[in-house]
Amino acid sequence: MNEKVPKYMELVNWVKLKLEAGELNTGDKLYSENQLSKMFSMSRQTVRHGISKLEQEGIVERIQGSGTYLCNKGMVKQPKTLNIAVVTTYVDRYIFPNVIKEMEKVISSAGYFTQIAFTYNTLERERAILQKFLDHNIVDGIIIEPTKSGLPNPNIELYRQLKRRKIPIIFINCYYPNLDLPHVAMDDRIAGLLAVNHLIEAGHKRIAGIFKADDRQGHFRYTGFIKGLLSAGLDIHDDHIIWIDTEDTNHMEDNESRILNRIKDCTASVCYNDEVAVSIVEMCKRNKISIPQQLSIISIDDSDLAAYCEIPLTSIAYPIKELGEKVATNMIQLIQNYNFDANYDFIPTISMRDSVRRLR
Repeated sequence: MNEKVPKYMELVNWVKLKLEAGELNTGDKLYSENQLSKMFSMSRQTVRHGISKLEQEGIVERIQGSGTYLCNKGMVKQPKTLNIAVVTTYVDRYIFPNVIKEMEKVISSAGYFTQIAFTYNTLERERAILQKFLDHNIVDGIIIEPTKSGLPNPNIELYRQLKRRKIPIIFINCYYPNLDLPHVAMDDRIAGLLAVNHLIEAGHKRIAGIFKADDRQGHFRYTGFIKGLLSAGLDIHDDHIIWIDTEDTNHMEDNESRILNRIKDCTASVCYNDEVAVSIVEMCKRNKISIPQQLSIISIDDSDLAAYCEIPLTSIAYPIKELGEKVATNMIQLIQNYNFDANYDFIPTISMRDSVRRLR
């Protein structure tokens, strides 16, 4: 005579059958304990026993404050589409085309196809792209640049759903602080530190800083900037710091009087990136401020904009080729081994040109 199947196994077997039939999928949220208790006419204690059994087998994962999710940790994810998504804030401007080009070389040589999307650095666009990845099985991995990473992001739960489905994700350039996902980036704290140290070594003491407020790269570069000032024993003047956002970078002339007023007592300025620095050069030209005689400028990224600016810019070099290759290589390894540590931070270097004057 067969032993009676424990009551909690009804729940366990039901979940397994739903998974096999495709009616439940990895990443889906399981019904609440109250709902399952009513569905199976069993006590909440019995439901908890069943969920614990599913958790032991790696079929579900309990997330405190959120619920229970299907995760199938025991199932090895295999490439299904041979597509890797590359999502950046912009595609056809600044350093992004060259970074994407280097990624595509590695991705295609590994036998994958590259799907390119861009967010225009807007949360709405980021959300639409992430939702598409969730709704359709179209990619085996996602390389993505965060959108306005310095601000609270309403799309974090979508990233968590993708993670629960074991879709590999690697952030480039920066990352969201409340997500345990790998990133490949330049160390922006060191970039800010290198920039301000170069000005200090050239004899500058009254140094302005222009940083982007709505992404963490700006925060990190500011952190390095402040560290350099403090290490040199220089005072920090809040009125010499200018914070801008994404919209400001597209219309810098609207902030001209504010920016010039903040830097008027300074002999040098660190600029968030080459795009911002070129705008500052244009402002100075309009207002008959000579660079570098009256104002020295150092920027970050060392893009073509820095090299071909009217006053060639000294700039902290962003590792375009190396970063593109590294993030794509790490993504291939992460697809093959979901537990691979895909984190990597590049140490920046400096490219010397004509925009910094030595005072001594």
